[in-house]
Amino acid sequence: MSFPLERVRILELGQIIAGTYGGQVLSDLGAEVIKIETPEGDLGRIPSVAPLNGESALFLTLNRNKKSIVINLKTDEGRQLFYDLVKQSDVVVDNFRPGVLERLKIDYNTLIKIKPDLIQCSITGYGETGEYKDYPALDIIIQAMAGYMAITGEKDRPPVRTGIPIADLCGGIFSAKAILAALFDRERSGEGRRIELSMFDGMLSLLIYIGTMWLSKGELPEPPGSGHMYSVPWQAFLCEDGYVVVATRQEAFWHKFCAAIGASDVVDDPRFITNPERVKNRDDLVPILEAILAGDTVKNWMEKFNANGVPAAPVNNLDGAFSSPPVAERNMIVEYDHPDAGKVRLPGNPIKMSGMDGVISNPAPQLGEHTNLVLETLLGLDESQIVRLRDTGVVK
Repeated sequence: MSFPLERVRILELGQIIAGTYGGQVLSDLGAEVIKIETPEGDLGRIPSVAPLNGESALFLTLNRNKKSIVINLKTDEGRQLFYDLVKQSDVVVDNFRPGVLERLKIDYNTLIKIKPDLIQCSITGYGETGEYKDYPALDIIIQAMAGYMAITGEKDRPPVRTGIPIADLCGGIFSAKAILAALFDRERSGEGRRIELSMFDGMLSLLIYIGTMWLSKGELPEPPGSGHMYSVPWQAFLCEDGYVVVATRQEAFWHKFCAAIGASDVVDDPRFITNPERVKNRDDLVPILEAILAGDTVKNWMEKFNANGVPAAPVNNLDGAFSSPPVAERNMIVEYDHPDAGKVRLPGNPIKMSGMDGVISNPAPQLGEHTNLVLETLLGLDESQIVRLRDTGVVK
């Protein structure tokens, strides 16, 4: 097996999700990710968060393939150990509040004197300066402030957050992208980079054309439920025993859909003859379709839709999602044996690449599990030196 990020070493100061998901993505591509944890550990370790056999499923998921070393960066000796590790690393990642790096004396201007070609990536809520720099950066707070909760859910119902912590995850996704770009540029220029990401910025970027319509046209969206502002029908419909979604963006699919449900009178109705007309007359069309689709099962409708080439799907919960054929075909479930949590099964690596066979799936580390290993192999410390550091509280 050959992974493209082999021999890339990342020191991860990040915690919970925003500061760890990017490292997990890069570890799947072969990077060595060493978590630098406080003596108390990553806050994502709190076992009440998605509890799994006494451990946090959040931590078990976002930290597989990583090593854990505990260093007290508030001590001079601990800081020096970190500096020594920086000399042998490529990237440092954190999601601290603004000002923490400076207080700990591990900011970019300090570290590039030690490692001139270092790439340092900081993920903040709203940026390191400005009016909102100290505002709480919890996922639901950013979802609310970035407009997502106003456009998620049903019209005239209370605001709804997305079912996954998308604000936290976008911090990790954009950090992985930025780090890869900086590593590529360093190969050409020999120079490192300072990367500064805002989760709020990332969420605004993900608004894509909806953001463009507001900025350019002043058009404020409403919560669409499962529907679409610009295409009808494009939504979930209740059947006898569950829901199906139908997406008929092109007129050809609208005609195929009407044929599949036996609605020839609907397809010829002038109110529904084109998509703009269907959007304008949505409130007339949708109840007609709802009444038809309520008359049969999901299985039967899907057979008719598939036979007619209609873009449609059952609305799965996770049991249906993870039993779908592509999951096994594309190796999207991985597992490992954890010394405390037992067998852990979790989503796999979505990035497939020629020459990269199989997956890396090592257990998420116990707190400080690799402290001795890292200090011995990377810094050349012997057992007596490590014992002294441990006894004085510098490492754990």
